[in-house]
Amino acid sequence: METAEYMKQSSRLSNYGRPQVAILDFGSQYSHLIARRVRELHVYCELYSCQVDAKELEEHEIIAIILSGGPNSVYEEGAPHVSQGVWDLIQKNSIPVLGICYGMQEMAHVLGGAVVPGLKHEYGKAIARRSEGCNSVLFEDMPEEFQMWMSHGDKLSKVPDGFKPVAATDNSEYVAIENLETKMWGLQFHPEVTHSPLGKVVLKNFVVGVAGAKQDWVMTDYAQEFIDRVVQQVGPKGHVIGAVSGGVDSTVAAVLMTRAIGPRFHAVLVDNGCLRKDEATKVLKRMKEDCKVNLKCVDASDRFLSKLKGVTDPEQKRKIIGTTFIDVFQEEATKIEEEVKHEGGSCDWLLQGTLYPDVIESISYKGPSATIKTHHNVGGLPATMKLKLIEPLRELFKDEVRELGMALGIDEMSVWRHPFPGPGLAIRILGEVTPERVKMLQEADDIVIGELWKSGHYRKIGQAFVVLLPVKSVGVMGDGRTYEFVASVRCVETTDYMTADFYHLPYEVMGTMSSRVINEVRGINRLCYDISSKPPSTIEWE
Repeated sequence: METAEYMKQSSRLSNYGRPQVAILDFGSQYSHLIARRVRELHVYCELYSCQVDAKELEEHEIIAIILSGGPNSVYEEGAPHVSQGVWDLIQKNSIPVLGICYGMQEMAHVLGGAVVPGLKHEYGKAIARRSEGCNSVLFEDMPEEFQMWMSHGDKLSKVPDGFKPVAATDNSEYVAIENLETKMWGLQFHPEVTHSPLGKVVLKNFVVGVAGAKQDWVMTDYAQEFIDRVVQQVGPKGHVIGAVSGGVDSTVAAVLMTRAIGPRFHAVLVDNGCLRKDEATKVLKRMKEDCKVNLKCVDASDRFLSKLKGVTDPEQKRKIIGTTFIDVFQEEATKIEEEVKHEGGSCDWLLQGTLYPDVIESISYKGPSATIKTHHNVGGLPATMKLKLIEPLRELFKDEVRELGMALGIDEMSVWRHPFPGPGLAIRILGEVTPERVKMLQEADDIVIGELWKSGHYRKIGQAFVVLLPVKSVGVMGDGRTYEFVASVRCVETTDYMTADFYHLPYEVMGTMSSRVINEVRGINRLCYDISSKPPSTIEWE
């Protein structure tokens, strides 16, 4: 079976038939934020392409639909539109609909209203005013005037029959519209962004007040539902294999699978020689002793490092590590499959720690983003493995994975570990990767991370690490001149890893880091601090 078919099958199996809010994505940069805000209300939702087939939606219990914003103009040729089948489904089942920005314009355009280019574009903060005498359910518990975030050039010039305006700004007469009979609402502003302080109230009024969604999306229920489903999927003699790294995603996924089928889950940790200091030893101890995971560590560091010798291009590094990882993992998987088969069992399933942002990226109306770099985590395994995917985290954002980890009783340091790329330190060593440079960076990184924990800043940071630069600088140690490597510390604040800002680390903490790295790590005589944000920079350097 092809990988795409596995993904489709895994998605169906992981939904559990839970009632959900469907968000149809028209390519907005904020679409994922709508999903986050709904999830924060403890209401389950999923993101679909705006061109989703009605039959796919009919497979789920859809209690409400939200149409996202988007960069197009609805009246232009080639602009994305919801299929007639979906509109028929909405009408047939009387599903409440909320259109946001482009979503509102799409609703108006299809239902007989008019959308025109605005004489004045509206970007940024704006004050919306409720229409006189308006008591719309969307604005319950809100003042007459409220700040919202605008990002649009087009606007409504005429509302469809049956709709009435319920809010306006100085620039737009129809900032919010509603049709109570058809249960349809439209908003020109973006309630999902943090710059709309009362936006979450608006979304709650729609999702909970209008759609009647139950606020029962809790991690303990999610864990038990997954465990029950996997027991049925895998059967009494089925086995599952999976690669683990020790990061929060693979740890949570491995613990979930272990809770479901015990030692019939076979976890494999591949040491590629580019892990953090003592990482393999620590992960093995933590996973086996504390989490009771059936884990095997394969030391393939010499194999990886020999293949990386002389390689400086970051994409080539990733491809070498990815390909070698697949080779090593497949070798181990074959051994496990033979052992299981000999004992009368079967090993047909592969555990992967796919998160919801990865799913969003793949199903977006715009399709996967242009390749900035190969994904840090190793992608799909070759079709020759013939394994079906189980992805327990594919419906969760990173913070939800952490919440799930805490609910499972996993220790705090494991749950709150910062993301670590699949290629490891290889992409944090700019230039050639050598055993000596890996050792140097391991020591520096260990000091920096240790100081962040000691100073109480680690939990406030989304991701922190050290980069070893391919340049040397002059220094003075004792009475002698040095000419050694430069390293840079990178600390960022982020919740979704799609955007990030540099973390404002206190000077005294920076000073301690600098002093310790330069004095304790042989080969580094200068430490810098990266103050760039994403965008335009990326979080990782390579």
